[in-house]
Amino acid sequence: MQLDHVTIVAPDCDALMRFFVDIAGMRVGPRPPFGVGGYWLYLGSRPAVHLIASGAASASASASAERPGATRIDHLALRVGDEAEWRALLERLDCHGYAYQLADVPVARELQLFVRLAPGVVVEFVVAQTRAQS
Repeated sequence: MQLDHVTIVAPDCDALMRFFVDIAGMRVGPRPPFGVGGYWLYLGSRPAVHLIASGAASASASASAERPGATRIDHLALRVGDEAEWRALLERLDCHGYAYQLADVPVARELQLFVRLAPGVVVEFVVAQTRAQS
C-alpha cells in the first residue's frame, strides 16, 4: 500500500487551493461530480490533496466534535495495489470486526472503503475498479 491522498474540509477552499497551487506547485485537476464544492489538487498524475467545502457532507461522513466551519483534515487514504491485496484487506477487516462503508466512484473508476477508527479519525482505502470488486 501507499499513501493516496489527504482530504481537508475548510470554509475557504479557494484560499487553500491557491496555497497548494501557488506555493506547493500542485495543479487543479479533474474531480468527480460529488455535488459539493471543492477541488482535487494534483502532484503529477495523481490527486494528492482533496479539498471539500465545509458544511458539505464529506465522503467519509465523519461526525466531528469541532465547531461547524472549522478547517480540519477529514481523512487519510491508502491506495491498494491490486485485487489480491484488496480481498486480503476485506478479509482482515471482517476477521477483526471492523465496520466499514463502501463507495463506488464511477467517474474515477475506483472503489473506496471507509473505516471510522474514532470520532474524527477516518481511514479510506481506495483501489482501481478494474482491479477489484467489492
